[in-house]
Amino acid sequence: MIRIVTALATAALVTLAAASPAAAQNNTLGGAIIGGGVGAVIGGAATNSAGGAIAGGVIGAAAGAALGSQMEPRLLLA
Repeated sequence: MIRIVTALATAALVTLAAASPAAAQNNTLGGAIIGGGVGAVIGGAATNSAGGAIAGGVIGAAAGAALGSQMEPRLLLA
């Protein structure tokens, strides 16, 4: 059951990332949302517990917000 939920969450993140490839670098909120989601997935998978997912989400959100506020937006060459 946990593997199915993790796989669905990963698929959702990949879908969101494909829709807006530079969202994490455009602003602080986008970086926090994407960083928190990815951190929660990785933390939950690494520790196999809800506590690890929460800790990973908090750390990922903080790191994503810091990166999102400091990085310059990428140019989309499509």
